This record gives sequence, structure tokens and C-alpha cells, in this order.
Amino acid sequence: MNTDDYCYDLATGRGADFRYSLLGLPIPQRQALAAVQAFYLETTRIPQECHDPGVARTKLDWWRAELGRLFEGTPQHPITRALQPRLVAFNLPEEYFREILDGVAMDMDYDAYSSFTELTLYLHRHGSIPALLAAEITGYQDRRATPRFAHEAGVLLQLFNRLREVHDHAQQGHCYLPEDEMQCFGVSPGDLLAAQTSDRVRQLFAFQAERIRDYYRRALEFLPETDRLAQSHLLIRLELAMALLAEIAAEDYRLLEQQTRLTPLRKLWLAWQWRRREHRRYRQPAATQ
Repeated sequence: MNTDDYCYDLATGRGADFRYSLLGLPIPQRQALAAVQAFYLETTRIPQECHDPGVARTKLDWWRAELGRLFEGTPQHPITRALQPRLVAFNLPEEYFREILDGVAMDMDYDAYSSFTELTLYLHRHGSIPALLAAEITGYQDRRATPRFAHEAGVLLQLFNRLREVHDHAQQGHCYLPEDEMQCFGVSPGDLLAAQTSDRVRQLFAFQAERIRDYYRRALEFLPETDRLAQSHLLIRLELAMALLAEIAAEDYRLLEQQTRLTPLRKLWLAWQWRRREHRRYRQPAATQ
């Protein structure tokens, strides 16, 4: 298996939305996006896979050193060897990858956050940074507005994942819902381990969902028309996230007793429909001239 296949298999495994967001993209962009996603997944799973904190930190230190080797031109890991030829081609800065590793360290150092303000740095490192890397790969014209779109989109995707996986995180001893907001709804961390979702917990989840919708509206407001088609990768991921959020809301946010999913066929249909709609939108101004 070559390095690109290694990254693609890791990035698109287990029915990941990521697979469908690559629809219609040129091969060089797909390969670069898969390499970045593989780097993110490989490094962020260190705290889950290494139950000994000392081993986890040793492994994270290895990745910090590997980043140095990558940007010096001597990477060792299949993921960083796949990344190497894309660094210059897509203008991928070293500090972004180091921010991701700093986000991994936060998963080792913190198991809860007192407020949303305290959570924002985590969301930036785990959400916005990967989205900014993706935006660089797919390209954009507006150097001011489109990175702001990517930043908001990345936070949205991370907030959605943290909400959708809230029960699993609680079982692992982590809570990414701000403590002050939990207190407002009368919810304790132990309530997230229950077998059923209480009314108070559902109200808390609905509050988090509304914040996600706010980020969605804000992200789209930032994105200029000229960059919509180029940013299809992130936009399709948002489309899939919002479709699943709607399903979760329709089931009354029963996230503790069930896992709501979109079928692979529906994901493919939504991604295809989005690209079809956007291509029509893109061609329409030219057709009316």
C-alpha cells in the first residue's frame, strides 16, 4: 500500500462524511485533503489509544519531532511522507500542524471546560485549524472572508461532533459541554452517563444544537459567492452535519440511548445534490448575460 492509499483508507474509514466531501474534486486535492485528515485522525486518537499518560505524551513528542523532520524534508511516517510533496504545492504552514498537536495535548490535560469562552481554544485547534488547511488545499480568491468562513465551519463541525459523541466522551471521562451551561440546565456530568436522556439533558442538547445552527448561518454569511464552488469540500461536510442534526432534533435529542446516523446512500445523495445545485448556480450568471 502506498502512502496516498494509506491516508485515504484512514481518512474515509467507517462511513466517514469526509469520503463524500471529496466528490468531484481533482485527484491532487483529494490526496492532499486525505493526508491532512489522516494526520489529524492519527494524532488525535493518541489519548484514546494510550491509556498510560506517560506513553501518550511520549507518542505525542514523537509526532512533534516528526513534524520537524517533515518540514526539513526527512519524514518517516507514511502520513508525513504523503504530506511532504503537498506542503509547498498547497501552502500548508507548519504552525497549523503544530496547533493540531497542541490540541491533542489539551485532550491529555483537560477533561472539562468551565465556559464556552474557555472551550474556544480547543475548538480552534481541533476544528478551525483542519478547516483552514482544507481551505488552502481547495483554494479561494477572497483572502479575507473565506478564511473566516473556514474558521466558523471548523468550529461548527467540531461542536457537532462533540454533541453527537457526548455519551462516548462521558464514558471516557471527558465533557466538552461548558460546565456553566450544564449548571444552567441542572445537568451534572453523571447525567451524561445515564441510559436514557432526561428532559433537562434534552434541553441542554437543544441549546447546543442552536449554537451549531448559529455557526452555520454565520459561516455561510462569510463565504463570498466567488468561492462557494471551490469550498465544496467544507460545504458538503456542513450539509451532511446539518442534515444529521435535523434528524437528531426530530428524535428529540435522545443522544444517550441511541446513535442517529445517515445511511451511506443518503450521504452520497446529499453530496451529489449539493454539487449539482451549486454547478447550476455557478453557470446561471453566465447564462443570463
